[in-house]
Amino acid sequence: MDPIQKGTPMELTWISIAASLAMGSGAAFLFVFAVKRGWMRNIEDTKYQVFWSDKQDKKRVKPTQETVDGSQSKAK
Repeated sequence: MDPIQKGTPMELTWISIAASLAMGSGAAFLFVFAVKRGWMRNIEDTKYQVFWSDKQDKKRVKPTQETVDGSQSKAK
């Protein structure tokens, strides 16, 4: 066996399958943990909190005509 070639293609396939199973198991564990802790409860409230906070930010910041289109304001 050549010293540069360390693993066979089949060995690398099994390593990638094991890594995929480990990542999938970790994601499933995290999902079950989040559901048991109640982190997935009432997702709609969070959505509306983000939506309304974005709307309020847009109302608060009213750009001047000059910043919108680069023209000079007429009232001086």
